[in-house]
Amino acid sequence: MKGNRTTKKVEDLPEWAIKIYENHGPHDMEETKDIFHGPLIERRYGLRKDDLVEILIDNRVLKEGEENRIGGMLIGTSRNSVDILDVNGDFRSIARVAIVEIRLVIHLRKTYLEDEELLTFEKEDIRRRANVQEQAEKQAEGSIDSHIWD
Repeated sequence: MKGNRTTKKVEDLPEWAIKIYENHGPHDMEETKDIFHGPLIERRYGLRKDDLVEILIDNRVLKEGEENRIGGMLIGTSRNSVDILDVNGDFRSIARVAIVEIRLVIHLRKTYLEDEELLTFEKEDIRRRANVQEQAEKQAEGSIDSHIWD
């Protein structure tokens, strides 16, 4: 395997991926490439939010005649599923036990710590969660200060 994933040209992408890339993709594909070798601190790899992926589904879980490849934009992952926005714009949550392979087509975002938009979102999400936690504590039975030790 090559040290760096070669930066693809837009024309090299599958037809379904070109449509999504044109709507959401970065202008400079070089910024989003994987780096597998070199100093540890400079390596960049792995699936990221908004990546274009192609998922191969185990044929045993499909209906007869159903396509076993699903392409789309990675929305998120959990312990039990991989969530994508497919080519038709439909949200699909696919059980990990049914997945044979996830193939990265192309990254659309920088790595986590280099992505300013994602970091801003994370900070705002932490604040929102803190506010929700505070509201939940206020609405809980007992006094508002029930969480404080005497």
